[in-house]
Amino acid sequence: MKQFGFIGAGNMGLPLLKGAISLCGVENCMFYTPVPAEVEKVNAITGAESVENNIQLANNCKFIVLCVKPQFLGSVYEDLKQVDLKDKVVVSIAAGVASDTIRENIGASTKIVRIMPNTPAGVGEGMACICFPAESNLSDEEKNTVLALFNKVGKAEVIPETLMNAAVCANGSSPAYVYMFIEALADSVVKYGIPRKTAYTLAAQTVLGSAKMVLETGIHPGELKDNVCSPGGTTIAAVEKLEEYGFRNAIMKATDACYEKSVELGRKKA
Repeated sequence: MKQFGFIGAGNMGLPLLKGAISLCGVENCMFYTPVPAEVEKVNAITGAESVENNIQLANNCKFIVLCVKPQFLGSVYEDLKQVDLKDKVVVSIAAGVASDTIRENIGASTKIVRIMPNTPAGVGEGMACICFPAESNLSDEEKNTVLALFNKVGKAEVIPETLMNAAVCANGSSPAYVYMFIEALADSVVKYGIPRKTAYTLAAQTVLGSAKMVLETGIHPGELKDNVCSPGGTTIAAVEKLEEYGFRNAIMKATDACYEKSVELGRKKA
C-alpha cells in the first residue's frame, strides 16, 4: 500500500506529488492522469509510478488526493464508488465543494479532508488552508500526515469548513491578483526606461520581501506601510493616488466576486 495517490497532476497536482515524494519517497507515491503527454512529463520530472485509472490508484493508496477541477469530480466519484474506502482518506482541493457533498457521492463513512492550496506550492512557498471535518473522525496520525505534506510545499493553517469559501479568496485565487500587481508595477516603470526583465525582478522581489516583512516581523501591514511613507515624500504621494483610484475597494470587490462564485460552485452537485 502506497502512502499518497494523486488523481490529476497539473498545476496543483504536480507540486503536491513532488512534495509527497520529498516527504515519504517516490516508492510511496503514484498518480493518474488520462492525458498521455502529461503522464510522460510527470514521469520524467518525478519518476513516480503512473497507473491506468482512478480505481487502480484508489485501491493502492492510503491518501487519495483529488487534484481535479470541481466540474470533473463527477466521473471521479463514479470510480471511487467502486473502491472500498474504509481506512483510506480522500483529500479534495476542489474549490467550493463541501465535504458533505463529496461524502454523499462516494460513501457516508468516507474520511474526507478539504484543502484550499495555491500555485506557489510549485516553488515551495504555497499557502494551504486545511479543514478536518468532525464527521471524518481522522486519527492524529492521519491529520499530521496531511499537514506534513502541505508544510513540505509551503505553509498550512487549519480552519473550520465554514471559512473555506473565504479561504478561496484569501489564498486560493489571490495569487492571480498579485501577479497582476507585479505586471502592472513593472509596466509602470518600463514606461520610464527600466528594461522589462529588470522591471519584473524589481517588482517581484519587492513583493517577496514585503511579504516576508509581514510574516517574520509580526508588525501590522498598516504600520509597515507607514514606515515607508515619509512626510511629504514620494510614497505618500503614490498612496494618495492608490486611494483615489480605489485600490482597496477593487480588492474587496474582487474578493466578493470570488466568494460568490465559490458559493455558487458549491451549490452545483457534481
